[in-house]
Amino acid sequence: MRRLLFILPLLTLALMAGFFAWSLTSGRDPASIGSVMVGRPAPKLDLPALRPGEAPLTDADLRTGKPVIVNFFASWCTPCLAEHPLFTRLAEREGATIIGIAWKNKRDDALAWLKKLGDPFKLAGLDLDARTGLDWGLSGVPETYLIDGNGIVRRHYRGPITERDLTETILPFLKGTVK
Repeated sequence: MRRLLFILPLLTLALMAGFFAWSLTSGRDPASIGSVMVGRPAPKLDLPALRPGEAPLTDADLRTGKPVIVNFFASWCTPCLAEHPLFTRLAEREGATIIGIAWKNKRDDALAWLKKLGDPFKLAGLDLDARTGLDWGLSGVPETYLIDGNGIVRRHYRGPITERDLTETILPFLKGTVK
């Protein structure tokens, strides 16, 4: 009986370690977790403009009758740096309407980052207190949302977008061939 008392904690530890090992090696992708936002109207958008002299961002910017891409980014975000050239290409080559939202970022830092890398955003807002990010269900940056012309969220990407995302879903969405 005493021996069982010594073995029981080790057995419990081994069982827990086995479960965690299975979770890590099962091939599940945490980024594949769906978003409750998809299929619903985009949350309220009411942010000051990032660039001085521009109008604030509002819900009307999401309901233009044309697809819109909303990208939450930050100058301190390394994955944001990785995806930035893809947004630049989308804006330049495809004429995509991309709304950038600087999340938990100081205005001067975000503006300097965009000046250095290029600014693909047709409109840009500042979410310094992260309230808008919370409304949108943000878990961190970068996160990107594809919004249809009626303001409905059609796709949500956690983490940086990739070349594959561009070719398989974003470009067809912008061209109206995929919803």
